[in-house]
Amino acid sequence: MRDLQHSLTAWFAANARPLPWRAAGVTPWGILVSEIMLQQTPAARVHGPWLAWMERWPAPADLAEAPTADVLRAWGRLGYPRRALRLQKAARAVVARHDGELPEDEDALLALPGVGSYTAAAVLAFAFGRRSLVLDVNVRRVLARLADGVEHPSRSETAAERRRAWGYVPEGDADASMWSAAAMELGATTCTARNPACGRCPVAEHCAWLAAGKPAWDGPARVAQPWEGTDRQCRGRIMAVLRAAPAPVALADLTWPDAAQLDRCVGSLVDDGLAVASDGHLALP
Repeated sequence: MRDLQHSLTAWFAANARPLPWRAAGVTPWGILVSEIMLQQTPAARVHGPWLAWMERWPAPADLAEAPTADVLRAWGRLGYPRRALRLQKAARAVVARHDGELPEDEDALLALPGVGSYTAAAVLAFAFGRRSLVLDVNVRRVLARLADGVEHPSRSETAAERRRAWGYVPEGDADASMWSAAAMELGATTCTARNPACGRCPVAEHCAWLAAGKPAWDGPARVAQPWEGTDRQCRGRIMAVLRAAPAPVALADLTWPDAAQLDRCVGSLVDDGLAVASDGHLALP
């Protein structure tokens, strides 16, 4: 185990991508912002928005006081804009409960709006250098191949999987934090879901899946989420119109091939707090 840990962390030290939220001096708040933005979104798409966000709202108090419409406009095309609302609610909670400083306590982090077990663990590891179990889709895939000899992990995280994953985390805080970052980086850049670069993997000699001849996944079919014609696409189109509009938009001016779907998506955006409807018009809150 120590050889595996050393090989992976040494590789990370030499090959880590220079992502802006990894730079020296980034605050715990900056780490939280990056983790929320990176949920279901590739790092390449987050790079620019994160820099702009941190320049505009460098501390929780700054975001807490911002108009919500400005927050949603700044979120832009990152997708899943409810994350922006949760991030602002988290900022307000940090100001109200923790004097504007992100807490270094897992329970306190979990109590913040929009912060689940993964995000809390990531903040502990990457913001505070603490030992925690950072288990995102990339780490799950790496460990499924290394330990279980299967191409992909199960769709749902299990207690047994968490227990096994803890066994790979070094005991010391600094080593554990480095391990978590390295395992994530390996899954994101090398041990990818499709076409993994096993020939340049730093822990290939420890990989049960590679040793078994890289057997194909024999579990439930892994179907990519559709996009064209979905409510997600419709909602995204509406939000793009609202972000670009200097004034409320007439509902009659919104266009979509399916009128019933358009009405449903408008209603869902209002229900989610992402839009406000009044007098036949729609606007950002």
